[in-house]
Amino acid sequence: MPVAAEQRREPKYYLVKRHLLEVIQELGPGSPVPTERELSELADTSRTTVRQALSELVTEGRLVRRQGSGTYVAEPKLAWPLQMSSFTEQAASSGLKVKTTLVSAERVPATVEIAGRLNLKVGAPVHRIERLREVNGSPMALEQSHLAARRFPGLAKALRRSGSLYQVLADGWNVVAVRAVETIETGPASPREAALLDTDTGAPMLILSRHSFEADGEPVEWVISWYRGDRYTFVARLGEQSALD
Repeated sequence: MPVAAEQRREPKYYLVKRHLLEVIQELGPGSPVPTERELSELADTSRTTVRQALSELVTEGRLVRRQGSGTYVAEPKLAWPLQMSSFTEQAASSGLKVKTTLVSAERVPATVEIAGRLNLKVGAPVHRIERLREVNGSPMALEQSHLAARRFPGLAKALRRSGSLYQVLADGWNVVAVRAVETIETGPASPREAALLDTDTGAPMLILSRHSFEADGEPVEWVISWYRGDRYTFVARLGEQSALD
């Protein structure tokens, strides 16, 4: 199929979006983007088409809107490694400034799913701990951890003195998580998640679930974390034996 014919099949907003991507590459982070009116005149198209292209680039984290100010080129996404270590250790190894805020800590009865994850009876008491992670002064992730309450009495009090859950488990109970199963999904931010992570309701989230275990296979923790999809990307390093056949 001729290139011209193929391009005619592309939506007009997509052509505008591709042009904007070229513009973004020439501008530095924080640089202002021309207004919708200016862009519509340059591209000889409607402001509605330009608005759609801009909205997609904002959702993807390439642009950022500032209320009452305009649209700007976003800072590069922060690459976050997927590895078997605590959040605090990962941030320190990357030279990042991290802050952890305890949002809530309560005992709740184990649901069917949580009971299965932690090898408990349904209804058994479980610590549900929510923490907000900030990196270099910006909200990064909202974590919700679940641990067996009877196995770790006084966990919430200990966490108020230390930001690292894994360090508290090692020091207080000699428990060390050595392996984990992680899954990553995407989903929209709820109003509560959006408020805590300083983003818009419905904004794309990277949802990471981690099920960690001790060396003998005993489950330690089941945690779900919501990361801002417009600011962060996950990186996994695979060994040679992981290469596809």
